[in-house]
Amino acid sequence: MYELVLRAPEALVEPVSEALMDELEALSVSVEDADVDTDAEQALFGEPGLPAPKSGWQRSTIKALFAEESQATEAAALLLAQDWADELHVQSLQAVEDQDWVRLTQSQFEPVQVTPAFWIVPSWHEPPQQAQQVIRLDPGLAFGTGTHPTTRMCLRWIAQQSAERRARWERVLDYGCGSGILAIGAALHGARDIDAVDIDPAAVQATQDNAQANGVQLRAGLPELAQGRYPLVLANILATPLKLLAPLLTGHVAAGGDLVLAGILERQADELKAAYASWCELQVSDSQEGWVLMTARMAGDA
Repeated sequence: MYELVLRAPEALVEPVSEALMDELEALSVSVEDADVDTDAEQALFGEPGLPAPKSGWQRSTIKALFAEESQATEAAALLLAQDWADELHVQSLQAVEDQDWVRLTQSQFEPVQVTPAFWIVPSWHEPPQQAQQVIRLDPGLAFGTGTHPTTRMCLRWIAQQSAERRARWERVLDYGCGSGILAIGAALHGARDIDAVDIDPAAVQATQDNAQANGVQLRAGLPELAQGRYPLVLANILATPLKLLAPLLTGHVAAGGDLVLAGILERQADELKAAYASWCELQVSDSQEGWVLMTARMAGDA
């Protein structure tokens, strides 16, 4: 295995990356901030429903893996020969140790405890002896492997509700379902007639696959699948889209039903309370590693 390392300005990151993957037979391509760990380091991130973040930094490091040294050498030569590549520079071309990438990836995902009795367990692990309920979930293209605090807090809230409360979950909506982990968690705790929706078709497919793997019945689809009111509405997204979705999400919660929101930093809690104040009174129900879980019970009989 051979690694080609290039230095590129922001404008060249996308065309170079695409050329490496689509035309030059790179096995993988990654982009990093060339100024990482310096005062010039920049954070790039995006949120669902907002414009995509930039494809690279002002000074980016592009790393491409190739099976053969000749492929890496030819890729570098072809890229540097382009009339638009004046500001593209080769940093290094070196052999790297072959790795069992599947095993390496699997080693990074251990069973995750939600409660002492409720665990998320990758398919290649045996459940812990104390696990009474288990979600089988493997890392995929969609967000939601259970390792993030927001996901764990949502699942913990579900698991800690009384049997009487769970008995009322005859309909459940998981809005922005990602991997489907919250919908599956609700199903394992007695929820029925579950709709899981996401704007990303890959998330819809991941939810369907994970539901089948866990023996759970649900409907997964694009947001228009969500119709009517639900005694439980779950949304683990991010603060900005949650604020924009306030009228829609609260409009889906049945009288006396529960609204559970996550993806919110501690410093954003007051913003969310204000955004939802016209419809309900959000409260911080849990916090972990700088994130909070916010919930509300809608007015009316349940």
